[in-house]
Amino acid sequence: MKTKRELIIVGDRVLIEPDEKVDKTGAGLFLPPTVKEKDKIMCGRIVKVGPGYPVNDPSVILEEPWKQRNTEAIKYIPLQAQEGDYAFFLKDASLEIEFEEKKYLIVPHSALVALIRTQLLEDEDDRRF
Repeated sequence: MKTKRELIIVGDRVLIEPDEKVDKTGAGLFLPPTVKEKDKIMCGRIVKVGPGYPVNDPSVILEEPWKQRNTEAIKYIPLQAQEGDYAFFLKDASLEIEFEEKKYLIVPHSALVALIRTQLLEDEDDRRF
């Protein structure tokens, strides 16, 4: 029987593939691992994003806790981060995991400091045709 494993990110967290290439300064000097360990900010590519911050909906009334809940009734405020963004985040807030032999970091959305989002722009020459 075939199985498929999927990593699901919950709540206001993001899954980041850390950027291990950041090991030299702008002048081209290589940084030893001891210097990188002291950094407070890390960066990497966002791979997955959780659904967001759950919102209490007064129209959803939970009766007895043993009854099945309608999970579609739960509403979320979406996160600003998106899959594919390059993120700068606080290193101390991250949690390192390994999934299918790859190293990832789980970071709460509140620990993100900045995002770089790449967008493709339409070239003026392409619009004429």
